[in-house]
Amino acid sequence: MTDRDVLISGASVAGPALAYWLHRYGFRPTVVERAPALRDGGYAVDFRGEAHLTVLRRMGVLPAVERARTGMGATWYVNSAGKPQAKLPADLFAGDIEILRGDLARILHDATRQGTEYVFGDSITSLTEDADGVRVTFERAAPRRFGLVIGADGLHSNTRRLVFGPEERHVKHLGVHCAIFTTANHLGLDHAGHAYRTAGRLVALYSVRGNAEARAAFYFASPLLDLDRRDVAGQQAVLAEHFTGNGWESDRLLREMRHAPDFYFDSVGQVRMETWTRGRVALVGDAAYSPSSLSGMGTGLALVGAYVLAGELAAARGDHRVAFARYEEEMREYAAGCVKMGDGVAGFMVPGSRFMAAFLNRYYKIMPYLPGKNLMANMARRTAENVTLRDYGDLVVR
Repeated sequence: MTDRDVLISGASVAGPALAYWLHRYGFRPTVVERAPALRDGGYAVDFRGEAHLTVLRRMGVLPAVERARTGMGATWYVNSAGKPQAKLPADLFAGDIEILRGDLARILHDATRQGTEYVFGDSITSLTEDADGVRVTFERAAPRRFGLVIGADGLHSNTRRLVFGPEERHVKHLGVHCAIFTTANHLGLDHAGHAYRTAGRLVALYSVRGNAEARAAFYFASPLLDLDRRDVAGQQAVLAEHFTGNGWESDRLLREMRHAPDFYFDSVGQVRMETWTRGRVALVGDAAYSPSSLSGMGTGLALVGAYVLAGELAAARGDHRVAFARYEEEMREYAAGCVKMGDGVAGFMVPGSRFMAAFLNRYYKIMPYLPGKNLMANMARRTAENVTLRDYGDLVVR
């Protein structure tokens, strides 16, 4: 064991991306993932601006990502009868490239499985650091030692809890919960989405994978719910309680929800931390600086963060003290800007009153004719590009 042996917790996006760069620079990454296999479900994620595309290009996965893109067009807000009322342009939601999270995870896994040890169906239970490394215990596997441990395990990071304390210290609940699952494209949507909004609720359906299927998305305003994240039946009961009789396609989608192979339910939150590193442990992606799933920034930010963290470790020749300090310095302003983009979005997506819901529905009707119609999309692009990526070249730690 040396500092080149790196344990990464999380096999979604940030974890495999980090593993790619670490292997390229001569480290030996191991990825542990609680799920028994790659998770195929989840929402569509997007990349916008040259910084995001540059990282994908340097990883060599941009062609695969482009082939798997959703090709998403406009999203229409509809009334209870399904009649389109207002059109929102694709750039607002889909950026330059939109891809299903599950498809992106598969691409990243395919790009890293030859140089990375993947351990599925297991999770870290304790981390004990000493002068030479970190002793790690697991739920199932025997204890092991690593030079460094990186938490890339999302909003509810287990690594962050073990090293930095309880989740409530670092996660800000934005007053919204969401559910997403695969269903039939029964509306015949053609690379498009329909959304229906009422006070405190939003239901959407958008086509994916060449219109062969669709993703249903539910958002509702609520204080933070104390639900077991593995209790799918309990989560579905809560969703049904909030949306039964809500109108439009709500009831039909609730029936189809019971048969979905990839039902996902979670709170919507942001992560704000004063430091992302402690000793030989660091956090990356949503575990460190989630801007929320409503911001449209999280996936691109995670890829940039993984690129910078691995590059700084290589530039410091494995000296984690130097590398972690440089990582924080390089990423702090950029991450803060992306997190700021998530502020206030929940109130626009899921307004808390009938008056605000009606107001926003009317506003979106006239938005295409207003001078600032592209303001939000332009702000998102500027924020996504507000980082200067260092070219770490062909550094190799020996």
